[in-house]
Amino acid sequence: MFQFNVPCALGLILSLAPLQMLAAEPLRRVEVKDFGKAADGQVVKLFTLRNSKGMSASVMSYGAVITEIQAADRNGRFTNVVLGAGTFEEYMNGFPGSAAVIGRVANRIAKARFKLDGQEFKLAANNGKNHIHGGNKGFASGLWMGKALSPREHEAAVEFTYLSKDGEEGYPGNLQVKVTYTLTDENEFRIDYAAETDRPTPVNLTNHAYFNLAGAGDVRDVHDVLDHVLWIAGEQYTPAHDDLIPTGEFAPVRGTPLDFTKPTRVGERIDQLKPKLNGYDHNFVIKGGGKSLVLAARVSEPGSGRTMEVETTQPGVQLYTGNHLNHRGLCLETQHYPDSINQPNFPSVVLRPGAPFKSSTVFRFLTQ
Repeated sequence: MFQFNVPCALGLILSLAPLQMLAAEPLRRVEVKDFGKAADGQVVKLFTLRNSKGMSASVMSYGAVITEIQAADRNGRFTNVVLGAGTFEEYMNGFPGSAAVIGRVANRIAKARFKLDGQEFKLAANNGKNHIHGGNKGFASGLWMGKALSPREHEAAVEFTYLSKDGEEGYPGNLQVKVTYTLTDENEFRIDYAAETDRPTPVNLTNHAYFNLAGAGDVRDVHDVLDHVLWIAGEQYTPAHDDLIPTGEFAPVRGTPLDFTKPTRVGERIDQLKPKLNGYDHNFVIKGGGKSLVLAARVSEPGSGRTMEVETTQPGVQLYTGNHLNHRGLCLETQHYPDSINQPNFPSVVLRPGAPFKSSTVFRFLTQ
């Protein structure tokens, strides 16, 4: 006859309880921890977003920098696909591959000056005689205020805000900036930019993430991206002088090393850019770009099977192949065209009071 052993049954129940609790534990969508201290002693926070597919993304309040994006390969193995440093001290000491938010104006401004409503403004000449990426400090070296947003059913998000004061880096107006990073269960990493000003000012925001779909991490250890396969929805580009300031014209990419209208290996024609350039640093005019989200680019890494699609509301994408990093990462910077503030033929980057700036970029990760 079967006898029910109470002590044994109770022990079995107790032994299974932790497993049941573990199985029932909800996904922690957002985790926050201290990452370091800025020069003024303020604590830098690191926010890690997670989705239900195992993907994660970490961003910190210094420069609103993306420190890593963990994406799966065709076999389900995850690795970081953004160049990043392991410690905050490395970022403070000038880590050369920082995936920071760039502003107030990304890319170049000719002769480090511009005129707006009849007044001339002078900026830092931090790129030869020209101005680049917001100046000597810019948004990339600022401490942003970050807060995790309440998790929604299929996504996690963090919001960063920054006040760029009137006169900062020579720009006019107090500019209140908000950048929201969202990771969805569809393996999309989305960046939403918003800004408001109390005085007319140029605004062109982007993120300078260096991607390496084979696996990134420490820039000294990763392979180059020359075998990545790239497609860009740009039949035109903006030709530039030797200092990479646009001429103001538009030219077809067909018949040039810049033709990525069909999927092409990144390194296939890169040597044709020498000796003027050691790689790509060119602005592409995105077909249909500048209003709603459109597919602007797609890049894949044959070895891992990882593919990244880029959608944006911006009119251009700057392709930069990490030329100072021996091509260990590539940037697809969604933005307005370089020197737009001085180029009457280019879409305007002037932001005025009462007319908020908004743009969005989505990086979608797939496998083949």
